[in-house]
Amino acid sequence: MTDFDEIYNRYAPQIYRVCMGYTNDADQAKDLVQETFISVWKNLSTFRNQSHISTWIFRIATNNCLRAIEVAKRMPAGELPINLAEVKEESPEEKLGFLYRCIAELEETDRIIISLVLEDLPQAEIAAIVGLSNVNVRVKVHRIKEKLAQKFKAYGQFE
Repeated sequence: MTDFDEIYNRYAPQIYRVCMGYTNDADQAKDLVQETFISVWKNLSTFRNQSHISTWIFRIATNNCLRAIEVAKRMPAGELPINLAEVKEESPEEKLGFLYRCIAELEETDRIIISLVLEDLPQAEIAAIVGLSNVNVRVKVHRIKEKLAQKFKAYGQFE
């Protein structure tokens, strides 16, 4: 697969969701997707097929997100909703937003991993992207899911 339009159409929605997991900000996520695909466009001719193209693209996106996180660290993180009645009445879009807010509160590596899990990437590919062993990724995924479940329970998302 070397046609840029085909690559963009296939991976842009996934990259957007991963970036949303990092930033919890639609505009910033769109900017990060744009930055990612500008890098892909500029460097596509140098891609050596030593990994899946998706691994390469996700790695570019996660590097862009990590740079954005460094900038965002200077600003306070958004707070989770406190009114449980409001949380229970949320639409699916609002619940998805709540999930992104919870993910945004995780440590950087955990954000990367869970965002890639949500995109159904194979564990081996996630390990390659984040530079960890398969076993370490499996353990981290389990712990991340526990952390997110605790956040959801604390805010009345699970009955």
